[in-house]
Amino acid sequence: MPRGAHQALGGRPPFPIENMLRVHCLQLWWNLSDPAMEEELHERPLYRRFVGLDGAARMPDETTILRFRHLLEKHELAPQVLATINAGLAQHGLMLKTGTVVDATIIAAPSSTKNKDGERDPEMHQTRKGKQWHFGMKAHIGVDAQSGLVHTVIGTAANVNDVTQAGALLHGEEQAAFGDAGYQGVHKRPEAVGPAWHVAMRPGLRRKLSPFIEPEFLAEQLEHAKASVRAKVEHPFRVVKQQFGYAKVRYRGLAKNTARLTMLFALSNLWMARRHVLGAQA
Repeated sequence: MPRGAHQALGGRPPFPIENMLRVHCLQLWWNLSDPAMEEELHERPLYRRFVGLDGAARMPDETTILRFRHLLEKHELAPQVLATINAGLAQHGLMLKTGTVVDATIIAAPSSTKNKDGERDPEMHQTRKGKQWHFGMKAHIGVDAQSGLVHTVIGTAANVNDVTQAGALLHGEEQAAFGDAGYQGVHKRPEAVGPAWHVAMRPGLRRKLSPFIEPEFLAEQLEHAKASVRAKVEHPFRVVKQQFGYAKVRYRGLAKNTARLTMLFALSNLWMARRHVLGAQA
């Protein structure tokens, strides 16, 4: 539609993309629903100033916020946002691409059938972790082994085995890749061939290692070294779940929730790199 055509037809002028993207980021940071985000824009001058609408005659309503999110999902823009942010961080020397750590976490979904459809989300599934059962989805991520910043995000049902997604979490330039004991046998999978895999020993076998037998002592030291690298993958999970409060899915379906997770991990990269970036700018 030509510029000004909406006014000729009596419609409201659209909000600029930058303003709406800032609204979307605020919504993710504070884990707000669409109606709650609309209300916060009216109630908080700081929010209006951040999104660039301080003093504006009107604010985006919940329908506008919803449509913008659907636009991001339709055109699969979340991975592009992640790539753009990472390209900027790479200019600051934060994405070295020599190693990747892979891991996954469960994001809970409502297991109740007390909703308008009378059923659970068919794209979510149940899985057992330890002695507990969980219903929901899995967020699989690949992070830079040096900085701990996320470069790849995949969303699956909770019952999908971690090792099946390992190859897709690689960016292809790694010399080394790291995973916990759930990735045993990953080096045999054709899609994961390339880097040298360093996978944790199974806990039962590790507990049997004796510190008084030199080969077993050295094996324990190696496991400790691998664990120190793998620990970096826990930082993005902590930011998304604790800092941003995303412990449960907000929507039905994997596509919508994966798009949200991808945006959240992109924002977690900015959060974790903020001191380095701000220091460089100063």
